[in-house]
Amino acid sequence: MFAPLTEVRHLKSCIGQEVALRGWVRNARTSKTRFIELRDGSGFVQCVVGASEADAESYETAGKLTQESAISLTGIVQSHPKTGEPEILVKSLKLIAPSVDFPITPKDHGIEFLMDHRTLWLRSKRQWAIIRVRHTIVKAIRDFFDTDGFTLLDAPILTPSSCEGTSSLFETDYFHEGMAFLSQSGQLYQEPGVPAFGKVYCFGPTFRAEKSKTRRHLTEFWMVEPEMAFAGLEDVMQLGERMTKFILQRVLEGRQEELKILERDTAPLEIALKESFGRMSYTDSVAKLKELGSDINWGEDFGNDDETMLMNSMDRPLWVHRFPKSFKAFYMAFDPQSPELALGADLLAPEGYGEVIGGGERSSDIDYLLTQIEHHGLNLADYEWYLDVRRFGGVQHAGFGMGLERAVAWICRLPHVRETIPYPRMMGTLRP
Repeated sequence: MFAPLTEVRHLKSCIGQEVALRGWVRNARTSKTRFIELRDGSGFVQCVVGASEADAESYETAGKLTQESAISLTGIVQSHPKTGEPEILVKSLKLIAPSVDFPITPKDHGIEFLMDHRTLWLRSKRQWAIIRVRHTIVKAIRDFFDTDGFTLLDAPILTPSSCEGTSSLFETDYFHEGMAFLSQSGQLYQEPGVPAFGKVYCFGPTFRAEKSKTRRHLTEFWMVEPEMAFAGLEDVMQLGERMTKFILQRVLEGRQEELKILERDTAPLEIALKESFGRMSYTDSVAKLKELGSDINWGEDFGNDDETMLMNSMDRPLWVHRFPKSFKAFYMAFDPQSPELALGADLLAPEGYGEVIGGGERSSDIDYLLTQIEHHGLNLADYEWYLDVRRFGGVQHAGFGMGLERAVAWICRLPHVRETIPYPRMMGTLRP
């Protein structure tokens, strides 16, 4: 009778049973008893190969295994005497595919070396944990919007015009029609969906040709962008907080093993889950930054250092709202009480992580949008379709965008966003 093929993630329910596993050797120690750390994609398990328990050929093979060799084995699932975690007492083992001179050894490697071997670095325990947390965040985002009455409205990646400014566009020839651009945001394409569906969202890759090498920037990243009819700034902040808490709950409930691998102190995440997010106007935040030692002046956008400084002084996420409209996008509605301000808000993450969400109310005033399009030097013909949203039953509406990689960096407490995505794209690097 053959042992049933199972996965590491199911072993806790298989104590005392004989099972079969397949996977890769993360580490192997050879002595009188062979110890193999096996990775099968779903988790990691220690496999013990003893001379009296395994057949002679399996015992001999286990003594010659190298890092990242692919193997199959059968054995009895037992509890480790100290940790209580499942381990396998091996009865038989076969080599499926050898691995010779795997370049990423247990010793320390520089980040450039690891990035040059990104396709192999993904196999490491740390990268495995990060990508699994990312997966959970993606699933949580989709589940949140799908169960909250939102309709998925996919936005195009190739676009004829700018959404976030012409200085950060990737260009490509588009047949005989001239130039097309990689999308900076799906937001403009969500707004026409508002009169059709009421609440819509898109979730996909976006591109920014920003010449930036900071720890928070990628040239290709993923963003979720909801838009709501009959909604304003307050609705944006409430929705963004609900979504963020939903994500945190999913991660804290389902990814404890991965957070332990990352040595993530979960106390700050638990505070963010339980407590209401802070709120502070842009004007008050500038005053706070000056108290903390920043040289920022009113009317200037936050730099990364400003966001870091401000959020190092906070124990929970913070909404900063009502920025000067001078550095906000052309479509942002202005505050009728203070016309120099935009009805926008950014959600800044604690522990110095800065902006993870940016959004606000979209202007429904065609005349105002026309002046903004002219002011920003945009081609009016490119935005006639966008103005049609206002011409035919245009109503107050609002939304936001959340950068997935920045959220992953904060939740996993990573020093750089390059580890938050399987194949990072940054200025000066275009690796596999």
